[in-house]
Amino acid sequence: MAEAAPNNHELFTCSICLDLLRDPVTIPCGHSYCMGCITSCWNQEDQKGVYSCPQCRQTFTPRPVLSKNNIFAELVEQIKKTRIQAAAPVPCNAGPGDVECDVCTGRKLKAVKSCLECLVSYCETHYKVHNDIIPGRKHKVVDATGQLQERICTQHEKPLEIFCRTDLSCVCWLCLVDEHKGHDTVSASAGRKEKQTHLGQTQSKIQQRIQERVKELQELRKAVETLKSSAQTAVEDSDRIFTEMIRSIERRCSEVKELIRAQEKAEVSQTEGLLKRLEQEIAELKRRDAELEQLSHTEDDIHFLKTFQSVSETPESKDLSCISVNQGLSFEAVKKSVTSLKTQLENFCEEEVMTISASVTKVQAIFPPEPTTREDFLQYSCQFTMDLNTVHRDLHLSEGNRRVEWSNKVQSYPDHPDRFDGRPQVLCREGVSGRCYWEVEWSGEWVDVVVSYKSISRKGRVDKSVFGSNDQSWSLITSSSSSSFWHNNKETKLPLVASSRIGVYVDHRAGTLAFYSVSDTMTLVHRVQTTFTHTLYPGFGFGIGFYYVLGSSVKLLSLRCTDAESRLHSPSLSTLGLGLDIRSPVKLL
Repeated sequence: MAEAAPNNHELFTCSICLDLLRDPVTIPCGHSYCMGCITSCWNQEDQKGVYSCPQCRQTFTPRPVLSKNNIFAELVEQIKKTRIQAAAPVPCNAGPGDVECDVCTGRKLKAVKSCLECLVSYCETHYKVHNDIIPGRKHKVVDATGQLQERICTQHEKPLEIFCRTDLSCVCWLCLVDEHKGHDTVSASAGRKEKQTHLGQTQSKIQQRIQERVKELQELRKAVETLKSSAQTAVEDSDRIFTEMIRSIERRCSEVKELIRAQEKAEVSQTEGLLKRLEQEIAELKRRDAELEQLSHTEDDIHFLKTFQSVSETPESKDLSCISVNQGLSFEAVKKSVTSLKTQLENFCEEEVMTISASVTKVQAIFPPEPTTREDFLQYSCQFTMDLNTVHRDLHLSEGNRRVEWSNKVQSYPDHPDRFDGRPQVLCREGVSGRCYWEVEWSGEWVDVVVSYKSISRKGRVDKSVFGSNDQSWSLITSSSSSSFWHNNKETKLPLVASSRIGVYVDHRAGTLAFYSVSDTMTLVHRVQTTFTHTLYPGFGFGIGFYYVLGSSVKLLSLRCTDAESRLHSPSLSTLGLGLDIRSPVKLL
């Protein structure tokens, strides 16, 4: 029984922990458990005072005394020894993907080592034999590998022991006689040392790159968290501020309503008092009229004469002699004032929302690379229209306010505080925020292509209102004979712009402004690096000093490519139908 028992492991397994019995004890019902398991189980039943077997549920009172079952303990130890012996390594046949022993015949065992000198892979047994055969010298041995054939010259079937520096290849000694004769060669080990140095340098660079990327990763994750937190705060603040503004407008609305109602009440009260007095006077006059009518029909002359004196005098009106009624009585002027306020608020909000939009777009977790090709620039193409409220009366707008021309006929534009009245100039309605690119086509002489703050003066002194003569505007002036750049009344002479097409690129956040001559290629004309503090607006001007050329014009071009994929692959869009290669790099003048 004792011999057979160890084979039935289930008999010696604790039903509580499902492992071999540790310090086995047998309780009165005959079931056995680990001393610790059954003790822990019964400790939970102390309050009830009744103890049960976890398997058969037989109960015991009082709590049984537990004693170690020595026979079971010895049997469990035998089982443990049997398991250890069963776990001892045994020769393993080579399976799919394993390296086979090259020495084994018949059934191939799994190789454990490969000798780089013998070019043979050995199982555990044959590896011991290998070491016994060469006790005096050590071969270079590695873990079993299936790449030993790579160490054999495919042409001469000899070991590859030499490194050819000339061809950067491993060769055998016979190769030195033929195609590698006269080449710069070293032993494979020497070549390995040389490459090991380069390997270390490359590894150092890679490790440095890893550190840089890990740092960038951490910074990016931190930026994302900061961005989310800041965005949430901005949303909450914006919601709160807009709610306050709405409440403020509602209060102003209530105040206006109260003003209207108060005026209505005052005027109605005054008018009603006057109405009452008028009604009283009318009643009195009607009474006198009736008396006079009655008197006129009396036949008694004496009565008529005596009564006539008292009723013939017309009663005087008290404070009612001159009543002037407002025939155009209306609160229409109030409506006009409120409508004007609405228009001003909408215009103000539109401008401020653009400023807010520019502030929002400046919040970027990753700065995109600067555009370098026409294709890159077209990703930021923007559409503009000229502002009718800013155009000088000597300029004529056409083509949906996208073309402006210096005209010999004064235009009948209405007065407006935003209208330029000095130099012939015009600004666009839309402002520039973030990155933006647009193109214009010009003709004539002395044409200004401009970006400006909206706060630039429209009236009075030339140095305040002319593009380029102040710190509010940046102006490229071009003609058929010369080109120059103006800002803050300082001129920078430039090479002649040969093309009639000019591209303008703005990166508001980075403070970049660049002008390009656009033909079959893009050529940089001038670049400015500064800090923009307000929203920028494209603009155009004509003339220099007192010199003007009638008929000069500027037209905003439509850049219809809005999808990068279509610009890359659509033949009709890849050149915009203008013979322009959008993938050509930018050149410098």
